[in-house]
Amino acid sequence: MIMDILDFLSHGFVQKALIAGSFIAVLCSTLGVFLVLRRLSLIGDGLAHVTFGSIAVGLFFKSSPVYVAVPIVMLSSLGILKLVEKARLYGDAAIGIASSLGIAAGVLLASVAGGFNVDLFSYLFGNILSISIEEVIASIVLSIILITVIFLFYQELLSVTFDEESAKASGVNTKKINSILVLLTALTVVLAMKMVGIMLVSALLIIPSVTALQMARSFKSTMFIAAITGVLSVLLGICISFAADLPTGATIVLLNILFFIAAFIYKTLR
Repeated sequence: MIMDILDFLSHGFVQKALIAGSFIAVLCSTLGVFLVLRRLSLIGDGLAHVTFGSIAVGLFFKSSPVYVAVPIVMLSSLGILKLVEKARLYGDAAIGIASSLGIAAGVLLASVAGGFNVDLFSYLFGNILSISIEEVIASIVLSIILITVIFLFYQELLSVTFDEESAKASGVNTKKINSILVLLTALTVVLAMKMVGIMLVSALLIIPSVTALQMARSFKSTMFIAAITGVLSVLLGICISFAADLPTGATIVLLNILFFIAAFIYKTLR
């Protein structure tokens, strides 16, 4: 058994998956804490649907889907903010509009082209074991950027997360902070789609965060526990899915749900 595990870990594609998966898990889990507390947790789901549409655009024009998806999803995240600000919509309504547009565009292009359904299917459900070295580097770089941004804007992010109106009154540029948050989320969603797929990416943003909220007693400890939970679910999920021949993305999400149930029971008993 130990030799099988060592043999499994010796493969280059497995090492890339474990490294990239760990960094992406930290990204999703950390950002998820802010999104959950801001009641914007569904923005990940909305941007995932936009990603579906942008991937279809990339495949339709025979371009790299990821490179096409990044600017489209980033612009869509800013568009959601503008809808909330200018059209006086609630966050979930703005997310619903972006989500509907993304799905409709993706389905329409898939129907018109008819030739890339298999490729589009692979993005829907993810395959982290096929991740490229460029995507590994991108996940590491983005993780470093995220940690740097949180360090530089920690107090502002904290203020906006818990009381945006008070933060604005005290001189915090809330529009700038909100833009930074949604842009980082957009980049994270595009990266995470290769790991768990477009259909499951929102789970990686939400579940580690709500798991941490069951146990943590401070904001910093919440972020730390969420990151640990996310990374652990990815590492175990990759190993279990390989050993049991299961879909990796779905295994990772189910492990996250098990961690949440365990944390909920712990909180109840405590």
